This record gives sequence, structure tokens and C-alpha cells, in this order.
Amino acid sequence: MDMDYREVDGTREFVARLAHGEDWRGQIEDFARAEGIKAAFFVGLGAVQNAELWYYDQDDQEYDPMEFDEPLEIASCVGNVSLLEGEPFAHTHAVLSRRDGSTVAGHLDSATVFAGELYVRAFEQSLERVHDEPTDLDLWPL
Repeated sequence: MDMDYREVDGTREFVARLAHGEDWRGQIEDFARAEGIKAAFFVGLGAVQNAELWYYDQDDQEYDPMEFDEPLEIASCVGNVSLLEGEPFAHTHAVLSRRDGSTVAGHLDSATVFAGELYVRAFEQSLERVHDEPTDLDLWPL
């Protein structure tokens, strides 16, 4: 098998309500820092007042930002926490829906929380991202 992997042990589980008016991803990183979490997986749902999503252009190897200054439902939010340069980083992807049911999706860089709920499962082992040459991304060295 060519895929890299390792087994991790879940140590703690949390449910959280994100604070209204605060940044969605920033709150996850602050929570991880406060709880000493160095690796975790999370899922979330709720609504945001605006959002900035990023799309990674594989040819240019750069993120292209997309800004949405409108109320959006978080139809799905998944991600993980690991360390990037020694600090918690919440790698977050989201599918956001508009009033008419159309959706936008991508890497969630920032969003202002209207309401949000989160489930977090922390791992005993830590994960620290390192630069990956072929993709020019910071990935897990498994």
C-alpha cells in the first residue's frame, strides 16, 4: 500500500458552542491551545454571517480566496487540528448554503459565527505539519 498512515488513540471528546460574532476557525484554534490539544478531528454545523473560503489551485500551487458577505448556513464542516510551526492549526473545510439552496464550498479561512456547534475528538499523539515538496502544502509526515 502506498498510502502513509499511523494509528492514533482518542483521548478526550468535547462538544462546544461557538461564540456569536467571533471567528469560526480562530475559536477552534484558541480552544485547542487552551486544552493543550496537538491533534484532533472535528465536525460542526451552524450558521455564519460571512465567510472567506480558499480554493487551492493545483497548477499555480496557491490559494485563491473567495469572499461571501452574506448569511450562510454551515451545511457541513469537517476538519482536523494539528500543529503548524508549533501552534494549533485548524484545517477546516465547509459546505455553506444560501437562502435559495445553492452552495459554496472550500477551505474555510475565516467566518463570523452566527451560531455554531462542534464535536471534537482529541488524540493522544500529536501531529505537526511539514512542508511537502510535490504539493507545496504543509501536510502530516506519517
